[in-house]
Amino acid sequence: METGIDYAQLVSAIGDAIVISDASGAITLWNPAAERMFGFTEAEALGKSLDLIIPERLRGRHWDGYQKTMASGQTRYGNDVLRVPAIDSQGRSLSIAFTVALLYSPAHELTGIVAVIRDETSRFQEERALRKRVTELEAQANA
Repeated sequence: METGIDYAQLVSAIGDAIVISDASGAITLWNPAAERMFGFTEAEALGKSLDLIIPERLRGRHWDGYQKTMASGQTRYGNDVLRVPAIDSQGRSLSIAFTVALLYSPAHELTGIVAVIRDETSRFQEERALRKRVTELEAQANA
């Protein structure tokens, strides 16, 4: 059935970053929103490890989960939004929120993972500032 949807155009036009990685964790798709968010061009990202955007201190935990997902074909993050730190091309910290979906071959072999990612750095910083201010006001009220 012809849907008339140009999926390449959709992936390029969408405002959220879309990153696909293969079973080994190498990046196989990097849309323009990912370029804007992380500062790496498509040419710089394709074929590279997801370590490109994962802070060093979190890589061990990330790869443990990634390998378990590839081995089991299950992820607990399919419907849940995951909020984690990331890094951009300049080494700056980002706060990102994303969902993932597993990708399969026609033979139903797990081939990779797609992540749809949103930069929530400014929202995270605003919430942290508000929490700090509430704590300060509570301390003043109890003094």
